[in-house]
Amino acid sequence: MSSPKVGDEVQLRVTPDRYVTVRYAGASGDFNPIHVDEEFAQQVGLPGRILHGLWSMAQVARALEPLTGGDPSALRSLSVSFRGMGRLEQEIVVSGAVTDLQDGVASVRLDAVQGATKLIKGAIATVRAD
Repeated sequence: MSSPKVGDEVQLRVTPDRYVTVRYAGASGDFNPIHVDEEFAQQVGLPGRILHGLWSMAQVARALEPLTGGDPSALRSLSVSFRGMGRLEQEIVVSGAVTDLQDGVASVRLDAVQGATKLIKGAIATVRAD
């Protein structure tokens, strides 16, 4: 991994498959029916099952891999603001750039969008930059 520099960009494109919410419910313990039960989700006014917000946040963390060399310990902090509901089987694009570099720590600002919907806006991550 090369050291990040101000202006370095990152991007991740991911399309959640139709079973990701069921798998994620098992992994996270969040079995809220809006994530795992299509009929229930529609009955409460949603267009269908929606992604777990924390799954979307995990994709923001994954987008940092080019800056961390895939080392999860290089991620120092991640703060996100959830803005929209993610849908299954529709591509999500996470993109951002290094905005600051001080004392061996890079700050990165990122957004996650799905079509016209901003799922996460103005996420701030800090990563070890050595």
